[in-house]
Amino acid sequence: MIQPTAFADALEAAEQLDVDSQAELVSILSRRLAERGRERVVATTTEARREFAAGKCQPMTAADIMREAQP
Repeated sequence: MIQPTAFADALEAAEQLDVDSQAELVSILSRRLAERGRERVVATTTEARREFAAGKCQPMTAADIMREAQP
């Protein structure tokens, strides 16, 4: 996790940019966050497929999942 002072320094640095540069920074950060999200989905899917192939889980219908999730 980023230390509060590092975050404050980054925020202050961003404040020093002109409006167009700030907008570009936001755009870049948004694309990077989206990419990280996609990478997490790929990693989760890959792990789930490994578990399924190893017999650690079974296919379930939506109804099965709902029954299992209810207390």
